[in-house]
Amino acid sequence: MTAKLRHARDIPADPVYNSELATKFVNCIMKKGKKSAAEKVFYGAIEIANKKSDGTGLELLEKAMANVRPNLEVKSRRVGGATYQVPIEVNPRRQRALAIRWLLSAAVSRSGKSMAEKLGGELVDAAGGAGAAVKKKEDVHKMAMANKAFAHYRW
Repeated sequence: MTAKLRHARDIPADPVYNSELATKFVNCIMKKGKKSAAEKVFYGAIEIANKKSDGTGLELLEKAMANVRPNLEVKSRRVGGATYQVPIEVNPRRQRALAIRWLLSAAVSRSGKSMAEKLGGELVDAAGGAGAAVKKKEDVHKMAMANKAFAHYRW
C-alpha cells in the first residue's frame, strides 16, 4: 500500500505586496475567520517596521523569516524502551510554518499597545538577528546539535 502524497494548495499572492508569504502570514494571524482584522494587523505591522528601520516592508519580512527559519529540529524516537531526541532536517514548508508561528508567538508575548506594534517590533528585531523568535530558533538548533550522537536513529 503506497502513501498518498499531499500536494500544497496554490496560495494566491496578496494584493498589496504580490507575495505568497504575506498571504500566508495574514492567514496565520487570522482568528475566527476575521481576515480584514488580520490584514489590518499585518499591514500595520509592516508600516511600523518600515518606520523603525530602513528598507521596504517585504524585504524586512523576508529577512526576518530567513533569520528565524530553522534548519534542524529534534524528533522523539522510541528505540528499545528508551526515547531519544533525534536531530532531523526540516523541510522548507515546515521551516516557513515554524518561522511564522514563532514570530507570531514572540509578538504576542511582547509588551506593547497593539498587536500591529508588537509584530512590527518583533519583525525589526528578527531582521536584525535579535528577538524572542530568533532565540527560539537558536535554542532548537542547540538542542539538535547536542543530540547529534543520536542521528543514526533517523529513519
